[in-house]
Amino acid sequence: MKISLLIPVYNEAPHLPEFLKLIDEIDLGFAKELVFVDDASRDRSGDILKEYAFKSETRLHRQSVNMGKGAALRKAIDLATGDIIVVQDADFEYQPKDLLVLLPPVVNGHADVVYGSRFKKNGVQVHRTYHYFVNRLLTLLSNLMSGLYVTDMETCYKVFRSDILKNIRLESARFGFEPEITAKVARLRIRVQEHPIAYFPRNYMEGKKITWKDGIAAFWHIFKFNVIAKPKDYILPSMPAKYRIEGTQWL
Repeated sequence: MKISLLIPVYNEAPHLPEFLKLIDEIDLGFAKELVFVDDASRDRSGDILKEYAFKSETRLHRQSVNMGKGAALRKAIDLATGDIIVVQDADFEYQPKDLLVLLPPVVNGHADVVYGSRFKKNGVQVHRTYHYFVNRLLTLLSNLMSGLYVTDMETCYKVFRSDILKNIRLESARFGFEPEITAKVARLRIRVQEHPIAYFPRNYMEGKKITWKDGIAAFWHIFKFNVIAKPKDYILPSMPAKYRIEGTQWL
């Protein structure tokens, strides 16, 4: 069993060494692969990644131009070789120790996809008012359109069986990955769980990338991937039959 952590990086130099030490040393109980995609950072992030002496198995790719988080994740998915794939941000908004709660349901065969929710009560969440209400609204709309009820669609921490994620065609370039993948896994016969996680939001001075424009774009992504996009256009022929819903037309 191998766990692949997909980690997009863009201009994270001030805290990147500390983050790399934490993510490199965390023991997940299984073999671990760190897949970094440097999204054409303009600071020293790329040099820090190349110079760091990793103990974990590591894959590193640098985009030739800045293409966005979604594009970085698509590349990381292609590079990942693990049985389980986890999306991980390269900052400290999310706590890697929460992976010890999110991974077991998939590892033990009780779930196929697990979301880490910032909004399920765990006693430590601190939210910024604007982002809180926008995230809740986007999650509500996503739930209504996808038919998949979660409390935090926009969460970074998502855990997938590799044979599911690698057989879904993705297209979002920036932050549309979250509503896109939620809409697309909702069309599969899979078991989804959600568990509370800690969350410590950073502000724009600390390097937060998402803006109000991405919030507006998310409304379009929710509609596009739940209403316009059809399973036959994004579920690859290699998707295992056990995940397919009977009566759906596939490529």
